[in-house]
Amino acid sequence: MMYWILFFYLVVVYWVPEVGVIALICMIGPVVMAVRKGRYWCGHFCPRGSLYDKVVSRFSPHKRIPKFVRSKAFRIFMLFFIFGMFGLQLYMNGWTWAGVGRTFWNIILVTTLVGMVLGFVYAPRTWCSFCPMGTLSAWVSPKSPKEGFPQVCVSAACQMKCKRCAKV
Repeated sequence: MMYWILFFYLVVVYWVPEVGVIALICMIGPVVMAVRKGRYWCGHFCPRGSLYDKVVSRFSPHKRIPKFVRSKAFRIFMLFFIFGMFGLQLYMNGWTWAGVGRTFWNIILVTTLVGMVLGFVYAPRTWCSFCPMGTLSAWVSPKSPKEGFPQVCVSAACQMKCKRCAKV
């Protein structure tokens, strides 16, 4: 039930934005862990992934994720787009602890909502197929295919059966 961490984070950081920098754990953790365990973080520790597995999957039509969303070009675009938005938000919010925390909160809230909408339209973990941290994790993982984008399910709930959650 890691998704409770996400809800807790969104509530607390709304009121105390300085705490928002704790989101660095979910940015650094997956990439560091990927060096030894591939995208293990994505299926076992990611609070957003847990939300998609435990909540969104109940309402998802479990449709196949469109190919372009899983493409290398789209993943690279999203990586630069999200980090660009992050930089723009930092500029707008300022480089104070509160500004950095508010930036993390904004990005996490918006991307979680986008992921939920996509989960209600396609598969629960549609967001995971182009998540910037998952993309970086795939690049540093020795377990990833040559192109750096594994086409495997990262859902711990799925246990690699991929029939209900669709392949990411």
